[in-house]
Amino acid sequence: MENVHILTQRVSGRGDFLPFSAEHSPTNEITETHELVAELQTSLVIEDVLAIYAKFAKQLLNFSGLQFQSTLGTAQTSQSDTNSTPYIFDLAINKDHLGQLIYFSKFPLGQAIEKKLHTLHTALVYPLRNAMMYSRVLKLATKDALTGLNNRSQFNDFLLQKLENCRRYQRPFSLMLLDLDNFKQVNDNFGHKIGDDTLKEFSKVLCSSIRGTDSVFRFGGDEFALLIEDPEFTTNKVVAERIMCLVRKSPLMSKYKVTTSIGFTLANSQDCETEIFARADKGLYKAKASGRNCAKAY
Repeated sequence: MENVHILTQRVSGRGDFLPFSAEHSPTNEITETHELVAELQTSLVIEDVLAIYAKFAKQLLNFSGLQFQSTLGTAQTSQSDTNSTPYIFDLAINKDHLGQLIYFSKFPLGQAIEKKLHTLHTALVYPLRNAMMYSRVLKLATKDALTGLNNRSQFNDFLLQKLENCRRYQRPFSLMLLDLDNFKQVNDNFGHKIGDDTLKEFSKVLCSSIRGTDSVFRFGGDEFALLIEDPEFTTNKVVAERIMCLVRKSPLMSKYKVTTSIGFTLANSQDCETEIFARADKGLYKAKASGRNCAKAY
């Protein structure tokens, strides 16, 4: 883990603080920069850091949108209008390139404004880098490294929240457990690279088979789960059929004769996490006992 850099330096004899590399400015600019530094350190969420920064940058440039593009993706301030002219700045700490900060503005950027923005950037880069580090750590803690799906730890949190909503607000849901038939033979006979490709292909199948309100998880190996925002057996059957159909149509999975077995159950207000999981697992066992490549309810 990288060290968190100190963000400010004392200006001799005045007691004020400036970001490193900033030139001495009039007192009001020094005060504003100090306030910016202080506010930027109140959050480790990239979008929040951008929103705080935008409030200060708006005093220099009337922009309609602000984006930050990095290896983590694109983050932007709320209600950003990106139809205006983009003005792009590379943000870096020494030789560590963080990404590009993009202002969208109908008004041109003069040299004086650009210089002042560069000064603000020196206050932004360290809090932004810290937020990026936090985002990466959070992703490692909650995401499966191979497929990018939510992991078992995240599933446990989601399931507890769903059960609480079911009890308190009468919002029932469904739990579906899935694993891959013949997957061990793929690893044994063709190697782990093909096995990994198969798992990633199945992850895509699952993501394309659900709605935006549903959630997909990988527990490890070839074990997966879905939390479905619908308490009807018919909905589960439709989702299961869709998954099995896409598996059959997948050239990769068909080539290695990989299919899927599925078990599902509906939640009720008296359920705890072990009870609902046990029922879905029994459904999965029924599917395996019925010859695999099918879905069974319990």
